Amino acid sequence: QVQLVESGGGLVQAGGSLRLSCAASGRTFSTYAMYWFRQAPGKEREFVAAISWSGGRTYYADSVKGRFTISRDNAKNTMYLQMNSLEPEDTAVYYCAAGRAWDLAPRPNNGYDYWGQGTQVTVSS
Repeated sequence: QVQLVESGGGLVQAGGSLRLSCAASGRTFSTYAMYWFRQAPGKEREFVAAISWSGGRTYYADSVKGRFTISRDNAKNTMYLQMNSLEPEDTAVYYCAAGRAWDLAPRPNNGYDYWGQGTQVTVSS
C-alpha cells in the first residue's frame, strides 16, 4: 500500500513560482511511474506531467511545457513539480498519481494505482 501526500500549493501572483511536492509512503516508490494531474473549477481533471521510475524520462502537457519541470528523488520517496511563470489559467487542484506502467497517453481514468488528495494552487492576475 502506498499513500501519496501533496504539499506546496498556495496563492501566488501571475508570473510567480511554486514548487509542489508529492511524498510517498512505503519502500516501493521507485517502482512506480509518477504523474501530475490538475482540475480547475468546473473542468475535467487533466494531465500535467509524467516522470518514469528512475526519472530518466519525462513529458508534459503542451500547456505547461517550458514552464513546469517534473522531477523525483527516489531516496526521499518524493516527486516534485517546479512551476514557473504561472498564469491564472494554472489555477487548479493539483494531484499526484502513481502507476506501475509507463503511460504514454495519461488520462485520469487510466486506472492508476494510487492518488493523492490534492493541493490547491491559485494564481491571481
